[in-house]
Amino acid sequence: MKFDPEEVIEEFEALTKDAGKVQEETLKKILEENGSTVYLQQWDLNGRTDPEIFKACVPLVTHKDLEPYIQRIADGDLSPVLTGKPITTISLSSGTTQGMPKFVPFNDELMESTMQIYKTSFAFRNREFPIENGKALQFIYSSKQFKTKGGLAAGTATTNVYRNAHFKKTMKAMQTPCCSPDEVIFGPDFHQSLYCHLLCGLIFRDEVQVVSSTFAHSIVHAFRTFEQVWEELVADIREGVISSRVTVPSMRSAITKLLKPDPEQADSIYNKCSGLSNWYGLIPVLFPNARYIYGIMTGSMEPYLKKLRHYAGELPLLSADYGSSEGWIGANVNPKLPPELVTYAVLPNIGYFEFIPLRVNLDGLEPTPVGLTEVKLGEEYEIVVTNFAGLYRYRLGDVVKIKGFHNATPELQFICRSNLLLSINIDKNTEKDLQLAVEAAARLLVDEKLEVVDFTSHVNVTTDPGHYVVFWELSGEASDETLQECCNCLDKSFVDAGYVGSRKVNVIGALELRVVKTGTFHKILDHFVGLGGAVSQFKTPRCVGQNNSRLLQILCYDVVKTYFSTAYC
Repeated sequence: MKFDPEEVIEEFEALTKDAGKVQEETLKKILEENGSTVYLQQWDLNGRTDPEIFKACVPLVTHKDLEPYIQRIADGDLSPVLTGKPITTISLSSGTTQGMPKFVPFNDELMESTMQIYKTSFAFRNREFPIENGKALQFIYSSKQFKTKGGLAAGTATTNVYRNAHFKKTMKAMQTPCCSPDEVIFGPDFHQSLYCHLLCGLIFRDEVQVVSSTFAHSIVHAFRTFEQVWEELVADIREGVISSRVTVPSMRSAITKLLKPDPEQADSIYNKCSGLSNWYGLIPVLFPNARYIYGIMTGSMEPYLKKLRHYAGELPLLSADYGSSEGWIGANVNPKLPPELVTYAVLPNIGYFEFIPLRVNLDGLEPTPVGLTEVKLGEEYEIVVTNFAGLYRYRLGDVVKIKGFHNATPELQFICRSNLLLSINIDKNTEKDLQLAVEAAARLLVDEKLEVVDFTSHVNVTTDPGHYVVFWELSGEASDETLQECCNCLDKSFVDAGYVGSRKVNVIGALELRVVKTGTFHKILDHFVGLGGAVSQFKTPRCVGQNNSRLLQILCYDVVKTYFSTAYC
């Protein structure tokens, strides 16, 4: 498999110059391949593939609308439910629906578009930061795949990508194979995998040209861990024997094949680390030939940039591409932009895209979605996706801003999730998820004849790691034992795959339950009315942001008891 970056760029230029026509052709292809499906048959398209007819016949949907169809596939229905070709793999989204992890279809076409995005952004990166015959230190971890009721393989979207043979071939063709063997990436213990990733990076330290992970927080977490274990890693390299902390036999044997005693290298690493001031510039010191650091750095990853820049020293931070478990949207083709300003050029052939303007019409109705080439500079939109994996006019729930155009395709800046409440890194929890968690925990109060009068939440990122804080006002006094149970129950009730995974490896800290005085939420109402609001319009804010300092002040001043979850200890 040969990879020619200039050829990839040429193809991208051609696609984006004719983005409107490519969009029409892409929709036609999607509908021709899947027109006979159970889902599309009900909308009477009768073989028509024209965008206007498609939009007139097929409704806008959310995951909730498609859930029964996806469930049929997961349960083993082999008829063409959403796609003409059978779906063999399910992705677990890092969001949830009604408190349950979300299933989305994953197929070969989605894998193809993943590789197209990877190649496109790599080609543009390679123009600015050329790398050749090097290795990538990738902090990637594959969760276990499991089988659905119908026998389909299910795992997180990244797991489905890493387990695909196409992924490894592409990485090799792009001359950035991963330092770590598969036994480390697919290892059953995150802490041991992380230690081995660091060790493999040091073994190949002169060949490492890229340091990356899916998300920025994973890179920060890796080097925070390095600060704790660096002397042990140096000892492993000096003696050529892996630490006893790695107990998984497959990992030990894979690393043993790579590890040879190297006292000279050990001394070099030891001296370099000893000479650092508060670990500033650690990454280029460890990996002198590294060209850049790469990962998703936008949205909820921005809080980690300060620490990442500390470790990176002068090395540039390059933000990865824009997509979700449901599919890809765009590639970062301006790699020199800092993460805070990064934009994503939409690839017009990987799906059919519509954009709902965020401004509300004067008649109060939701605005009509516009096409990819009809968006306006500076406007904000919610993205709607139709793709090759069975999603038709699917509201992604992401708000983006149009920052420019690459030829005829828009360059998007990610603004926020339209319905997201609690998020620290890859976790995604909505108001509904919080409500379900509070309801589950409140059941533990029934025996003491108590109830939750009101509640709100806050994401505390001033601690490291960040954690969720839930504020409760109760109808009376509960025992410490019961409230500790409630706190653990709240923590366990957030079942979103991104949250559970992050809690297990302590990238998100223990949930904190703070009980406030009777009357606290009344003070919040008074505060709202004092600002000129009407009592009839008042809704308790379900999440209090860091910038809402007055509300946080009211809540924190009235805290009478605090509990930290031990659910993941």
